Amino acid sequence: MELKSCSNDIVIFFLNSQTDIGPDCCHAIDIITCNYWPAMLTSLGFTVEEGNILRDYYNASSAPSLGGLTVIYQPQKDLGSFCFSSTSQFSVNKCKKSAVSKKIVSVMAPQQSERRPATTGSVKNAMTLTEKIFSRASEKPQLSPGDNVWVNVDILMTHDVCGPGSFGIFKKEFGENAKVWDREKIVIIPDHYIFTSDERANRNVDILRDFCMEQNIKYFYDIKDLGNFKANPDYKGVCHIALAQEGHCRPGEVLLGTDSHTCTAGAFGQFATGIGNTDAGFVLGTGKVLLKVPPTLRFVLDGEMPDYLLAKDLILQIIGEISVAGATYKSMEFVGTTVERLSMEERMTLCNMVVEAGGKNGVVPADGTTFKYLEDKTSLPYEPVYSDEKASFLSEYRFDISKLEPLVAKPHSPDNRALARECKDVKIDRVYIGSCTGGKTEDFLAAAKVFLASGKKVKVPTFLVPATQKVWMDVYTLPVPGSGGKTCSQIFEEAGCDTPASPSCGACLGCFLILLLCNISTYPLYHNTTKVCVSTTNRNFPGRMGHKEGQIYLASPYTAAASALTGYVTDPREFLE
Repeated sequence: MELKSCSNDIVIFFLNSQTDIGPDCCHAIDIITCNYWPAMLTSLGFTVEEGNILRDYYNASSAPSLGGLTVIYQPQKDLGSFCFSSTSQFSVNKCKKSAVSKKIVSVMAPQQSERRPATTGSVKNAMTLTEKIFSRASEKPQLSPGDNVWVNVDILMTHDVCGPGSFGIFKKEFGENAKVWDREKIVIIPDHYIFTSDERANRNVDILRDFCMEQNIKYFYDIKDLGNFKANPDYKGVCHIALAQEGHCRPGEVLLGTDSHTCTAGAFGQFATGIGNTDAGFVLGTGKVLLKVPPTLRFVLDGEMPDYLLAKDLILQIIGEISVAGATYKSMEFVGTTVERLSMEERMTLCNMVVEAGGKNGVVPADGTTFKYLEDKTSLPYEPVYSDEKASFLSEYRFDISKLEPLVAKPHSPDNRALARECKDVKIDRVYIGSCTGGKTEDFLAAAKVFLASGKKVKVPTFLVPATQKVWMDVYTLPVPGSGGKTCSQIFEEAGCDTPASPSCGACLGCFLILLLCNISTYPLYHNTTKVCVSTTNRNFPGRMGHKEGQIYLASPYTAAASALTGYVTDPREFLE
């Protein structure tokens, strides 16, 4: 298709569904308001009907489209590669924007070309991994970013914070005696406000229990004895890690949860995202939800990852580059040789924090590592999908991980990236190792590795909160490589760390086992005082872990352990090299 227009003017094209505007066209825009342009087009002699949204390769916003009529920028010839500073291991291809007038200069019909008969069925455009999952779940053969579709949900997860509210909405909208759409596709995991004497928090768990008994929910991981979590064989712990350990994560499926970090499950090659109580109430009754297909950002991570780095460093690097709003309502797909060598738990860390960049979901294509992990987790069939070779990505980002150094995110934002060695003068008060981001078995093994290498004791209180009951058991039973058979718990005790606490979300969101210690602190000595903490959690906004003036430095388990040993933010290479 040839574009004929004057410089900086808008062109209206009459496009059919197979037209590909290609990389020579710049950003799609919605410059004519909905109230004005249908009437204008009608006056030109066109029949105005609702049509499909057309997008270009480089912008998430949709072009207005009725009956195939689409408004786009004219093509720009000075396209190029925009790179960050020379110290960044990152680049992204984008189109350059230019000012446009609102003058409409032409209306053109598509050029007619010979249509050869298809030999393999209907002609389809290439799709990304996330688009393919939406296609399957919506039972539509072809989807594009911006399409709104009803999606069939494979798994709905909720917990003690949002479960009661979701159940209330379900009963209000579907009736007091209504039954859920599928009792075997609902997973209920208490994990947030668990080990507390607060009666209202305890009541939330009671509401979960009553609903599950009423609905005969198959997967309810209950806790009754709050004094001893080990007396509760059904209790698991942090929902995002428990979902994986209990076999609820499967490639190609749609998993929704009433928690923003549900995106963690994208590590299994599935679409996973957080939803609100209202949507969850609707899913409980119907098994469906209305979603917009997100455009996809592709992150290519190549190079051999140094021994002093973990996946937490990778995601902090990415968020530092694109900002906390850089992936707003976009899918973040992670590929490359570095990603392929990551374990499942490290892939979970990578996907866990995409929401801190505004992402709708994060996803790692399923491979042998995925299938091996799932062998003893699930017997249900699943069908992995992968991005087509010619799929269109909004942007592609490339990183050479071999050149990356240990990172932290300084207060008060996950994108406030800095090298750990640049913060060596920051004195800290305590260290926290835990949460869905940094409380997995491999996270504790990593911390133990640093403590073992140093042979020293920690200089600040160091709190350890395993994510799940299984992780807690691993801390006490798995030998740390190179330790002569010592377990993590033994190494932590020798280093002077606090005894590993009961599995839960804990201090990550300021719940009862408070690290930065606010008014509900169980540590009166530090009541209402401000503290500086290095944490393996995912957010460092004011008040996130307690006191609103608390200073939280997000870091990997390596960096957290190294910092505990010195009392300052510390590059783990001091102990690992």
